Amino acid sequence: MVMTRHSIHNLEAIVKQVRRDILRMVHGCQSGHPGGSLGCTELLVCLYFELMQRNDQFDLNGLGEDLFFLSNGHISPVFYSVLARAGYFPIDELATFRKLNSRLQGHPTTHEGLPGIRVASGSLGQGLSVAIGAAQAKKLNRDNRMVYVLMGDGELQEGQVWEAAMYAAHNEMDNLIAIVDYNGAQIDGATNDVLSLGDLPRKWMAFGWKVIEVMRGNDIGSVISGLRKAQASTGTKMPVMVLLHTEMGNGVDFMMGSHKWHGIAPSDEQLAVALNQNAETLGDYIA
Repeated sequence: MVMTRHSIHNLEAIVKQVRRDILRMVHGCQSGHPGGSLGCTELLVCLYFELMQRNDQFDLNGLGEDLFFLSNGHISPVFYSVLARAGYFPIDELATFRKLNSRLQGHPTTHEGLPGIRVASGSLGQGLSVAIGAAQAKKLNRDNRMVYVLMGDGELQEGQVWEAAMYAAHNEMDNLIAIVDYNGAQIDGATNDVLSLGDLPRKWMAFGWKVIEVMRGNDIGSVISGLRKAQASTGTKMPVMVLLHTEMGNGVDFMMGSHKWHGIAPSDEQLAVALNQNAETLGDYIA
C-alpha cells in the first residue's frame, strides 16, 4: 500500500513539474487542453501524493485501495503527468501524448492498458455514475476505502449528473467524494453565460449531499484541508461534494482568466514564457 506524505514545499515542487509536463505535452502535438489541466494540478497532486491510499501494483479491481475517476477526460494531460510522476508508468512515455499508437490518447481509454486508467472518459456527464457503481461495489465487498471522482462545472449542465446525484443520496453512498472543478469557464465562455448553474452549494444540498466549498482550490494547504474535511464527513449516510474554486490556466499568467486556453496549444514562444514561470524541479521527460 502506497501511503506517501510530503511537505507543502515538496508538493509545490511536484506541482511545478507537472505544469511543465502539461505544457510540453500539449505543445509537442499542438493539441490538447492545457487550461483545465493547469487549474486542477494542485488537486491531483494532493490526491495522489498525499491523500489517497493506493496499492503498489495497479489492477482494475482496486480492492483495498482508494479509487479515482476522471470524468472530464479532456484534462488528460494533468492526469497522465500525475500518474507517471506517481510511478504508474515511465515518465518518458509522456512524450507520446496524442501520438499514433500511443497509450496516452487525448481522452483516457482502457483498451491500451495504461496503468492508472480505470474508465474511458471524455463523454461528459458519465463519471459520477461510474464512481457510484464503484462505491457500491466497495460496500458489497466490505471494502472500506474511498471513491473519488472529478467533474467540470460545465459538465453539470448534463442531465445524467443530476440523476446520479439523486441515486447516490437515495442509496446513502457515504464512501463517495465527488469534486467539481469550479472555475466558472467552459469551451464557449463563462459558465454563467452559457447555462448558469445558479446556487450550486444549495442545489447539491437539496439533492441530499454534504457540501464542502474550498475557495482557494489552487492553494495546496487549502486543498488538503478541504479534502481532509471531506474525508472526515464520510460514513454519515450522505455522499460528499467538494466545490473546488480554481483558476483555468493557473500558474501561467497569460493563460489565466480566459476560457480561450480550454483547448488550444501554446506556440513555441508562448511555451518558452510559460516554462520560464514554472521551474524544472524533478527533471523533464525526454522528448
